[in-house]
Amino acid sequence: MRSKKNFSFKLVLASGSPRRAELLKQLGLDFSILLPEIDETPLPGEGPRQLVRRLSREKAQSLEQRARKEYSHPIVLISADTIVVAPNGKTILGKPTSEQHARKMLKMLSGKTHTVFTGYTIQILQDRDQAKRLTRVIQSKVKILKLPSELIESYLKTGEPFDKAGSYGAQGIGASLIEKIHGSFTNVVGLPVSHLSVDLEEMTGMKRLQWKMR
Repeated sequence: MRSKKNFSFKLVLASGSPRRAELLKQLGLDFSILLPEIDETPLPGEGPRQLVRRLSREKAQSLEQRARKEYSHPIVLISADTIVVAPNGKTILGKPTSEQHARKMLKMLSGKTHTVFTGYTIQILQDRDQAKRLTRVIQSKVKILKLPSELIESYLKTGEPFDKAGSYGAQGIGASLIEKIHGSFTNVVGLPVSHLSVDLEEMTGMKRLQWKMR
């Protein structure tokens, strides 16, 4: 097995998502978590791609001063925002507010292809005055099987749809509802790890598969 080097940055995930945390752990990275608090309301005329780009950037920026106070330099902040967009390409599907709302969204997705966008930002804080930042948006297309009413009702009874954007979880029981995904699967979960890994390597100089928990 190839020996690992110490990861020379303090890694901070700016997200409370357990799915994003699990994806980073699978990369062999140790990290701390800080929770950003920003207004996630879309701006007038703002499209889905522009929205996730802006929110991921603002989440990182909102934690810059706090991260500098709590951790030694250099620091790598990773933030992300993921949205599900309806087959019409315009309507953003958040978490359902009721069983009826979840049922409506699942019927909307049934037999059709929708889009999942994730914007992520990597922000490197090297000293008090320097910050290096990259923001990228990745999209995946998800085709949902034709869902009979009884299948939708059975899925609602599992409880899984109620804390998931779009009312389904690609990493859970909802995987059985997906016919195919064009693009990154982990992007649908909440963090496109292959794209993120390439960018982390290029920005930090640390080789993938040589990262070690810190």
